[in-house]
Amino acid sequence: MHFHIARAMLVMAAPLLFATVACAHTPVDDHGALKVAGNRIVDSHDKPVKLNGVSFFWSNSGWGQEKFYNPSAVATFAKDWNVSLVRAAIGIDGPGGYKQDPAAGRERAEALVDAAIANGVYVIIDWHSHRAETDPQAAVDFFTAMAQKYGHTPNVIYEIYNEPLGNAQWSGQVKPYAQTVIDAIRATDPDNLIVVGSPTWSQDVDIAAADPVTGGNVTYTLHFYAGTHKQGLRDKGDKALKMGASLFVSEWGSVNANGDGGADVKETGRWQNWMAANCLSQANWAVSDKKEGASLFKPGASATGPWADTDLTPSGLLVRDILKNASTTCD
Repeated sequence: MHFHIARAMLVMAAPLLFATVACAHTPVDDHGALKVAGNRIVDSHDKPVKLNGVSFFWSNSGWGQEKFYNPSAVATFAKDWNVSLVRAAIGIDGPGGYKQDPAAGRERAEALVDAAIANGVYVIIDWHSHRAETDPQAAVDFFTAMAQKYGHTPNVIYEIYNEPLGNAQWSGQVKPYAQTVIDAIRATDPDNLIVVGSPTWSQDVDIAAADPVTGGNVTYTLHFYAGTHKQGLRDKGDKALKMGASLFVSEWGSVNANGDGGADVKETGRWQNWMAANCLSQANWAVSDKKEGASLFKPGASATGPWADTDLTPSGLLVRDILKNASTTCD
């Protein structure tokens, strides 16, 4: 008697269980393909969207942080940290970079993209260079290949220049480079979001907004480190937004601009409020266990997760709390 009642209850509960699983939506399920509308990024329902996630460290072989470029790490961030975005910072120059070992660089990019697709989150493919304008063809070839493989997916976002440095000026060097790479991507992929860097560590967004590139669905990245960058940089961002540019915070840190120091909790809060007010997407730097303030993890932490509180740095604890409470919708 009791067996039959229990079996009947199980049969009745099974459809509800499967319905609950079936109704579990991922960020990409909810928002679909992204596009630029005015100075906002909107989803497939024309609603403003705000992605929240993490940037992986330089992918260079031998730098010690390439170990995090694996599917399990992405899955853990999606499941445990509520991320809607991951950023693959494909290191281009220097020892172990893409130019020295293109097969490894592409393999790591594809590992994160494939994992992001599997977990229903968005992914930035970032040309992580400080002097990309000196070799535009390398970027054209790389992003053409990425667009051919992934341009049909709504998950992928192309970041074609991390942070221009040195004597690179927007109108003379960076913009022509960006336009060349944008045109190459658009020849294969007509609509996925493209993120463009600007001089001075991607802080001169107001200068870029005054002389914009073309290509449709283009947004400009703004990078900040809360320990160093204050209201003055937010003012530059406000100026760019007022000129009609869309912004995307593809890299930010809670610490100093050199990647070290303690987390500036108060200034991070001011930045979070500003990004929320302007519906700006964000990716925190960095998925790393390098011994420096910006790292999410303490040295020796698992490369795959899950991660306990004791695995996290002060910045990691702060960032995890921000992300777990973040929403992809904007008021």
